[in-house]
Amino acid sequence: MTARYCSLARAPEPAFPAGLAAERLGALMSGRRMWVNGTVLHYCFFDGDGDASVIAVPGSGATRRVSWVGAEDQRDVVRDCFREWADLGIGVTFAEVADRSEAELRIGFQQGDGSWSAVGRDALLAGRGERTMNFGWDLTAPGERTVALHEIGHALGMQHEHQSPFAGIHWDDEAVYADLAGPPNHWSRERTWFNVLRKLDADEVNGSVWDPQSVMQYPFTAGLILEPEQFRGGVHPPGTLSPLDKEFGLRWYPPAGAPRLPVLVPFRSVALSLGPGEQADFTVEPRETREHTFGTFGESDSVVVVFEERDGEPRFLAGQDDGGTPRNATVGARLVKGRRYFVRVRLYSGWGSGETAVMCW
Repeated sequence: MTARYCSLARAPEPAFPAGLAAERLGALMSGRRMWVNGTVLHYCFFDGDGDASVIAVPGSGATRRVSWVGAEDQRDVVRDCFREWADLGIGVTFAEVADRSEAELRIGFQQGDGSWSAVGRDALLAGRGERTMNFGWDLTAPGERTVALHEIGHALGMQHEHQSPFAGIHWDDEAVYADLAGPPNHWSRERTWFNVLRKLDADEVNGSVWDPQSVMQYPFTAGLILEPEQFRGGVHPPGTLSPLDKEFGLRWYPPAGAPRLPVLVPFRSVALSLGPGEQADFTVEPRETREHTFGTFGESDSVVVVFEERDGEPRFLAGQDDGGTPRNATVGARLVKGRRYFVRVRLYSGWGSGETAVMCW
């Protein structure tokens, strides 16, 4: 029997300028959806009467509301899977909040809408009243807990493993289309192509080898894969975090180091000796309440994010991504005397001969 599959929707593709060097473009593709390390990802569950989709009733011309609210046992599965990812010791942590305006990840349980998630920072493109993740069937059923692990993997920036160009999969395309057109998925050819048959760019996949044991790998029945020969009988991942899944999380989000971060002092630039994908972290303790500006300098592509410490954890305040542009990231934020702030700079690539730097003023 065919499994129920995660169904990602198309997200806007970045419009990088033509003529970027291959190395620079590859670095941008690799890191553009990843959070800066040290981020606390706040998640909430929709729980109000108005949290619903309005859908058409086939053949009647009428509409009905389908709730996004999930039962407590469904929420507990998701909470447990957040804990499992966090227990790896990755540098991104998770916190449940009740106020959706405080949440980067907003989770619904609309039955019949499939299971899906925004990939990484694409979640920031959704409006405050919109879902960034949905679970469309019972997560407490045998074998379905893996769906929550899988969607959280997407929220961390991971892609579907079977779409990796390193997999070398030769599909029986028409068999795949026919299989997913039937129950329980009922997918169109476009949705099947986008989530299964489409090959991802080598720079945006989870690793340089295919991991058929990954939690991001769909299970497939026999008769869909022609090559490699050993998978003609299907692919059957265990539904748990594989060693390479864990390696991915720890590579992109290494555990936090020493608690004392260097202080970014106004009007004093700090050189950034970073390689592609590396990050620099600073604290700012303003001496006066006023508008501050944070900026990078040099020929580089980077993302700069400012957090305010509230209740002992960093809350997103402002950020900018200058990837693929000729300008540098510049972020403005009002800082309040007596509070503490964090500035995190993640480098995609340095493409010039000079040093890069960060400064606030």
